[in-house]
Amino acid sequence: MRKIVCDRDLYPMSNPIAANIVAIRQQLPATVRLIAVSKYTTPEQMRWAYAAGIRDFGESRVLEVVEKQAALADLPGIAWHLIGHLQTNKVRKAVQLFDWIHSVDSLRLLEQIDRQALDLGKHPSICLQVKLLPDPDKFGWSADEVITDFPQIQNFTNVDLRGLMAIAPLGLNSSQLSGLFGAVTRLRQQICQQFDRELPELSMGMSEDYELAVAEGSTMIRIGSKIF
Repeated sequence: MRKIVCDRDLYPMSNPIAANIVAIRQQLPATVRLIAVSKYTTPEQMRWAYAAGIRDFGESRVLEVVEKQAALADLPGIAWHLIGHLQTNKVRKAVQLFDWIHSVDSLRLLEQIDRQALDLGKHPSICLQVKLLPDPDKFGWSADEVITDFPQIQNFTNVDLRGLMAIAPLGLNSSQLSGLFGAVTRLRQQICQQFDRELPELSMGMSEDYELAVAEGSTMIRIGSKIF
């Protein structure tokens, strides 16, 4: 079981945010990284989460993180994760601000991230966003596309390619969700075997489906409403 870190004197566990984090972590293997999706929260709420042990915060919009980073600059050890769609005109700012970019959804976007990372002297961790079911509201490679592009993908040296990311379409039942998450896990295994490289991370699972995602092999879950 994961050790829960919390300053009980300053931030008592009776606070609902802290209690929510503890409840979620009690269900997780120690190997699963809990990312608190903070896009609709205030810096004060994020401090409560930090006090309960959260060090990973996920944001969907590039420019909205600037104020939060300034407000939380006194807190050491925070990793900032971009989990929303990244427009090409925001790439440079994203590389400046985020440690992780989960939503790398095309070869063109990856090329721009790699170029800006070189120019800025950065080396962001990234996940390739895949879309294995039809969904007009989501972006990402199909299974065939990511396999086809992978020889080019793995040649980019200014990013740290960590794994795959997926977002489930709305309206799936539990069986369909498990099937999707399992397919992403198998795709990761196929890439690792075919190209003889490690991809340790699977970023999949949100507030309503994270338990199913973890059961199918997720290593990073992105939780917002269940925490805040």
